[in-house]
Amino acid sequence: MRTHQDLGFWMCTALVVGNTIGIGIFVLPASLAPHGLNAMVGWAITVVGMTILARVFARLARQFPAADGPYAYIEATSGRLPAFISIWCYWVQCWITNAAIAIGVVAYLGKVAPALETVPPGLLALVLLWLFVAVNLLGVRAGGRVQVTTTVLKLLPMLAIVLLGGWLLATEPAVYTQQVPQTPLAFDSMLAASTIALFAMLGIESAAVPAGRVRDPVRTIPRATMAGTLIVAAIYVAVSSMALLLVPQAELAASNAPFADLLDGLLGAGTGRVLAVFVVISGLGALNGWTLLVGELTATMARHGTLPRPLERLNARGAPGVALVVTGLLATAMLLMNYSKSLVEGFTFLTLVVTAANLPLYLFCALALVVLRRRGQAGPRDLLVLGVLGTAYSIFAFVGLGHEPFLWALVLGAAGLPLYFLRPRKSR
Repeated sequence: MRTHQDLGFWMCTALVVGNTIGIGIFVLPASLAPHGLNAMVGWAITVVGMTILARVFARLARQFPAADGPYAYIEATSGRLPAFISIWCYWVQCWITNAAIAIGVVAYLGKVAPALETVPPGLLALVLLWLFVAVNLLGVRAGGRVQVTTTVLKLLPMLAIVLLGGWLLATEPAVYTQQVPQTPLAFDSMLAASTIALFAMLGIESAAVPAGRVRDPVRTIPRATMAGTLIVAAIYVAVSSMALLLVPQAELAASNAPFADLLDGLLGAGTGRVLAVFVVISGLGALNGWTLLVGELTATMARHGTLPRPLERLNARGAPGVALVVTGLLATAMLLMNYSKSLVEGFTFLTLVVTAANLPLYLFCALALVVLRRRGQAGPRDLLVLGVLGTAYSIFAFVGLGHEPFLWALVLGAAGLPLYFLRPRKSR
């Protein structure tokens, strides 16, 4: 039975936008800069592919109105073992992502409040991590309200950059042709750029994961998923294009804060520092959203027997209290093990591993539509096309990642198999 404690359309849309737009967008142009105009082709591939996958999740929400998320979609179509492996990999990357976001936010906090530079950064990251565990212990609506607020705030600097770019296009269009990157177009570079862009788009499934806590999921999840995905895609393409065309390629590739450099160049030195405030807000919003998501996901997995049953318990506020605390502890362990300069050096590789851990979920959800169509349950034939396209894009993304992240994803999936086979046979 749905209650007033459930998530509505705006909270679900904020969850999609807030979880997808984190700290990555503020450094993404620098990662894409070496690829030049190949980056724009990569963005086109990624936007089309992720829009297809968003449509997959939207359709599955309508097909399974009583289900509580992707685990149920995959279990009903591909079986319990594929459901377990895909959701296990996704679950692990959720709390790894929380640790990474907390570390990233701390890196910018010193610029916003220099007094915090005297606080040990590891301690500060732990405080932020547990702050949002506490917020979500107050109930899913409390986490949802924080998500709406931080999402609105994080969109303000993106909107300001887009408006500034539009004003330049109207008044000085020639400025967009003065710094055009000279890197030649090449398929390998397009593929690499699309993989980098894919990491920035992870999170489009955020409205579907807590499906059991969404009000009127048949309407809310599809609308929020598509709206959130299109909003994110439009913002990412617009601001990335501006940075690529307005900042010299070599300078952009070497920048640690590309949008700050962009604003400094357009509006005067020092202007970009204001952006640090919004970077922190964006990171905090993403940390809140992923904390909410991993708590609900953990409780869902426990209800399905994938994780120990105590993890499904709700507290007096209706929040999955045990799940939030346990995943908070796991993220804490990851944070303490990785809080060093080596984390920065290995950040690109970490993002590829996290991306690889997401792809089984995307692949099996796309295959779900194909299976339903073969069973005669999925309605119009175009949904078969949707499932095939989603499957093809997921495989394409696996290829783009390269063999090493793919092998790590296999290791990650295999690590959960003992838990699956140790469960009672009835549960399996």
